[in-house]
Amino acid sequence: MKLDILLTDSLQKIFADEEFSFPEYTAGSALKCEVFSFQIACRCDDYADIEINSDSDLEVICREVMSVPCEVPAFDSSENPFVLRNTPGLYPDALMPLQNSMKVPPRQWKSFWVTIKTKDDTPAGIHNIDFKLTAHSTRNSDTDTKECRFELEVLPHKLPEQKLIRTEWFHADCIYIKYNTPCWSEKHWELLEKYFLNCSSHGINMLLTPLWTPPLDTAIGSERPTVQLLDIKLENGRYSFDFTRLGRWLDLAVKCKIKYFEISHPFTQWGAEHAPKIVVNVNGKDEKLFGWHTDSTGKEYTAFLRQLFPVLLAFLEEKGVRKNCFFHVSDEPAESHIPVYSKCASLIEELTENGNIIDALSSFEFYRNKLVKTPIPGNNHLEEFYSAKVSPLWTYYCCAQKAKVPNRFFNYPSARNRIMGVLLYVYDIAGFLQWGYNFWYSRLSKRVDIDPFRVTDADRSFPSGDAFAVYPGTEGPIDSIRHEVMYEALQDLRALRLLESRIGREKSLEVIHSGIGHTLTMENYPRSSEWIIELRQRINSLISVKY
Repeated sequence: MKLDILLTDSLQKIFADEEFSFPEYTAGSALKCEVFSFQIACRCDDYADIEINSDSDLEVICREVMSVPCEVPAFDSSENPFVLRNTPGLYPDALMPLQNSMKVPPRQWKSFWVTIKTKDDTPAGIHNIDFKLTAHSTRNSDTDTKECRFELEVLPHKLPEQKLIRTEWFHADCIYIKYNTPCWSEKHWELLEKYFLNCSSHGINMLLTPLWTPPLDTAIGSERPTVQLLDIKLENGRYSFDFTRLGRWLDLAVKCKIKYFEISHPFTQWGAEHAPKIVVNVNGKDEKLFGWHTDSTGKEYTAFLRQLFPVLLAFLEEKGVRKNCFFHVSDEPAESHIPVYSKCASLIEELTENGNIIDALSSFEFYRNKLVKTPIPGNNHLEEFYSAKVSPLWTYYCCAQKAKVPNRFFNYPSARNRIMGVLLYVYDIAGFLQWGYNFWYSRLSKRVDIDPFRVTDADRSFPSGDAFAVYPGTEGPIDSIRHEVMYEALQDLRALRLLESRIGREKSLEVIHSGIGHTLTMENYPRSSEWIIELRQRINSLISVKY
């Protein structure tokens, strides 16, 4: 029985049905407090149970890269040349906890994802991580053993804290639905803590906070499962608010190292024409008092908001998070919605006392007309906002950002995901938004019984990889390749900030652009994984020289 193994970098996607042609990768470097990843690819000529053992004084985690179904690799491949493949099939993505052994089918490449976590007190210098893989035939007593070594140089410099504000919309209702536990039960809170920790450990430092069920990805006239932090009562025409659950949410998030809070939208998506679903106890009975039947600018809903916001702001101040709270009006309005959006935005600006107001929208007219303080355009619409020197400058991507720009779809090379960190630095981006940390429903939430391990495209609605970055494991979140690679991108951004503190921004930009011949843009950037890895190595070397 023959066993083949090869070490390769984290930016390769290893398909079971392809011949392996990626470069060998046996050494790298990392700063202290950095997470470093690479892969071990293996193939046998017989069914085999693979056992893996590692020997290192670092924290080393090995996970199986599991392939999952993809029926919708892309919307339109004709205008999207920078892809791995355009066909449906099985794509490597989920990172499953490794058991004592892993069964490998014959003549198929499988890979292990190796994660090394360095700490502030990790000794600087060369660390050897040794692996022994033993294949045991399932048909006879044949075995084959191979050994390999990865050499990681830990530099004596610490990766600085992340300055970028990053939100990846957290869908708390998806968690209690998927785990079949009551909303706000103790089991729900236990799961929330695990997912909060996963967010913060991957650079997601802002949390979508559901004062009421967020009016996102909901078909007109329908509703998502209720997930509302506020307890609200209406008696004699006056509202009273209980912030107990909100306080617990904030406390738990802060404990999990979440720094910023994104208050759920007070008006419906794509136009701000209605109120979100809000449950109120009226004379002792819970009622869906506001929703699609509610005019967003009507007197009743306006009166509700006017009573809520003064006490909400006071509570956020008391909890010490008000300055780190961000507010919305409506998600992705079009220019045709400007009249109603204008009225709603004016009200929210007044009620938040000119607070941090952000909205994902790509029409510059909203900013030109001073309807939103901090617009968040898609990265394919960023240039107009960048040229106008919008500050602070944010961006986002979702299913629509597909032609040439970075994104995280299954059929994209991981380099197209990781390059985002370098581009965030080039554009000096202050905040980044993505809508699907864990959206495990169908499009418009018409179905909530989706199995994300089987349906990765929101019921054939979005390119696989758009709707979620983590899978629901039995005990908590299961990471994906895309989730890990995006965190590598954020670490690149932090390393560039460290380099900038040593040599200045202008020279740091020169390092990035060396040998390219043009300024990097969201549509024009180096395509190869080798370029990104080599750039990061140069950054590390310069940090060491200039320390």
